[in-house]
Amino acid sequence: MWKPNQAGPTSPSTPEPARPATPASSPTTIDSTFRPVPSPAAVAVPSGEQATIGKSLIVKGEVSGSESLYIDGKVEGAINLPGNRVTVGRNGQVAANISAREVVVLGKVRGNVHASDRVDIRAEGSLTGDVAAARISIEDGAYFKGGIDIRKPGDTKNGSTPIAEPVPLEAKAAS
Repeated sequence: MWKPNQAGPTSPSTPEPARPATPASSPTTIDSTFRPVPSPAAVAVPSGEQATIGKSLIVKGEVSGSESLYIDGKVEGAINLPGNRVTVGRNGQVAANISAREVVVLGKVRGNVHASDRVDIRAEGSLTGDVAAARISIEDGAYFKGGIDIRKPGDTKNGSTPIAEPVPLEAKAAS
């Protein structure tokens, strides 16, 4: 069908005038129209998109980064994603300490969770470990075993105990 000897010289000469015409007008539009659009889109994409650890993946070690993470496989070690969301999916099994802005548990988590904003344990979720967060939500049917430390953003320093309440309420009532 295509013959390089005949169509070769004529095909490139036909598209070449068409391509320079498009890029000639496009650089002006790309510079003025398209470049400002990708910059805000690039800023918006990390908050909207997330990395995924699939069902068949097993990760052993430390997971850190600057984007949100959805875990549907197994993770053992530590998860450190400050300023982002960590979601443990229904098939997810995590044996790790988690540090993030927001943590949503639909699967199984064994380890301590530190969230600068909120922890959400859904009805299918299971969390065994201590939680330190500004807000926590535990749905009916969820499993939780551990301690809860509600921290206001101004009351903590580098994950230390809040200054306003150094002794747990149970200890105060017992003494």
